[in-house]
Amino acid sequence: MLGSRAPLRSDNCALLFHRLREGVLTLDPAVEGMRRPADGTVVWGALMEIGMTEGTATAVSLADGTTSLYTSAGGGLVGGGAHRVVVAATRHFLSVVEAHLDTFDEDSERAPVPESGQVTFRALTYVGRRYLDLAERDLREPGHPFSALYQAGHEVVARLRLVNARD
Repeated sequence: MLGSRAPLRSDNCALLFHRLREGVLTLDPAVEGMRRPADGTVVWGALMEIGMTEGTATAVSLADGTTSLYTSAGGGLVGGGAHRVVVAATRHFLSVVEAHLDTFDEDSERAPVPESGQVTFRALTYVGRRYLDLAERDLREPGHPFSALYQAGHEVVARLRLVNARD
């Protein structure tokens, strides 16, 4: 029937998720116009990836304001960079990642998605990718050394959802 859309199959959703994610993980910041600033900042992008029983949710924040949320089960939010409140949350998240960067490990080329109950933070830097993998239940504890990362990443997601609900 003209105008109808077949529902996306879950394997198509997962494939799209992995393509979008891989696209972000392999971006060249210079090609995208994100040149290294003179202030010594090395983080030009960050991901907060949450492993869930139903798959993975990946929040993407880039220095140019690009902000998106992808889910492996299908769906997501893109275009957050068009909204000041989202860009502000993205910039804050990037600054928190920068502040914790010395605790991140070198990321492998493979960059696996987190298992259920885990949260992986990925820092995209001018000198390579880094990551930090933590249990989500620990990050929810007040005073956890990395709870600021978790809170800043969730603020990005909350702002994305807020502007999406208004549109």
